Amino acid sequence: MAEQPTSPSPAFDNPSSRLTAALRDPQLCRSLLDRLQAALDGRSLRFMEVCGTHTVSIFQSGLRSLLPEQVRHLSGPGCPVCVTHDAEVAAFLDLAGRDGIILATFGDLLRVPGPGGKSLKHAKAQGARVEIVYSPLDALTLAAEHPGDMVVFLGIGFETTAPTVAATILTARQRGLDNFCVLSLHKLVPPALRALLDDPQQQEQPIEAFLLPGHVSTILGLAPYAFLAEEYRVPAVVGGFEPADILLALCLMAEQRRDGQAEVVNAYARAVDDGGNPRARALLDQCFQPADALWRGIGRIPQSGLALRDGFARFDAMRRLDMRLPDVPPLPGCRCGQVLKGRLTPPQCPLFGKACTPATPVGPCMVSTEGSCAAYFKYARNEDN
Repeated sequence: MAEQPTSPSPAFDNPSSRLTAALRDPQLCRSLLDRLQAALDGRSLRFMEVCGTHTVSIFQSGLRSLLPEQVRHLSGPGCPVCVTHDAEVAAFLDLAGRDGIILATFGDLLRVPGPGGKSLKHAKAQGARVEIVYSPLDALTLAAEHPGDMVVFLGIGFETTAPTVAATILTARQRGLDNFCVLSLHKLVPPALRALLDDPQQQEQPIEAFLLPGHVSTILGLAPYAFLAEEYRVPAVVGGFEPADILLALCLMAEQRRDGQAEVVNAYARAVDDGGNPRARALLDQCFQPADALWRGIGRIPQSGLALRDGFARFDAMRRLDMRLPDVPPLPGCRCGQVLKGRLTPPQCPLFGKACTPATPVGPCMVSTEGSCAAYFKYARNEDN
């Protein structure tokens, strides 16, 4: 007896699910791989993605094993936990040791090792008041519930998350919550890309194209990346996260190189407007101003961070709690910095898969679910590098 057709499940029978399925279609992906091979025409393509979600998507989908051998995939500084500097982790631990302080943080930061291999997880086990939150607004709830304590939100991340922190600060001001502040260690993506291209070491094996971050670009749009094409003649494509999205972005990069062109292209128009999100940027401009920032493995990059404006000084943990980022030595043996610059792949680190695993991470690239080392360990541990 023939099997009776069944109705598609509600989860699948919606536009989002149908689109996702289409962008994972093997036949579509094969046609894009053929297009990529033709565009390469024997040339190499060393591309760098600078988004942790792209890192995981490329590995999880198996794309790395399907790409032509001339294509070299580099993971850049696109994981917010991974680029958090040793000195910043030391500052977290200093705060955790102070009386009357409650730290509010996203979960990934809990396990990032600092000086001596200690982390916020260790500090919490020893009695520090460290609370995991899922939104900056959760920190305001903590502040309201603990009026006798200072709640410090650890503000890390890129342009994607910073507007929500700005909105939280404005809400705290409106509600008169004087026992809430933010340790703003947010990072800005475009200055980091410039720093990578200016690094003399990159000239030996240059980055030939960028897969630009989809989430960050929903805020920024295209204009902040224009210098990549105009000054450095490096093609750059904003891409989505499904296999066909990524393959299309690679095709556009390879075709630009074949044709001697360099442009910033939006290949993720269903989510990213060329002009970005003006309301989110207005929130950023209202609360923050650009400032120098430390990046793990890269060092201090001018105007690559966000500091609170003077009008919001009472919400600035640096000023409110008289903080300074200490000078600390790098983690012994950890090569996360070289990985974040595309100078090494994780298996080339002598600690990878030995002293450093997801269960016992030595560096942050193995801690975060979006970290290159964690992705290699889970999906490509036995790759020949």
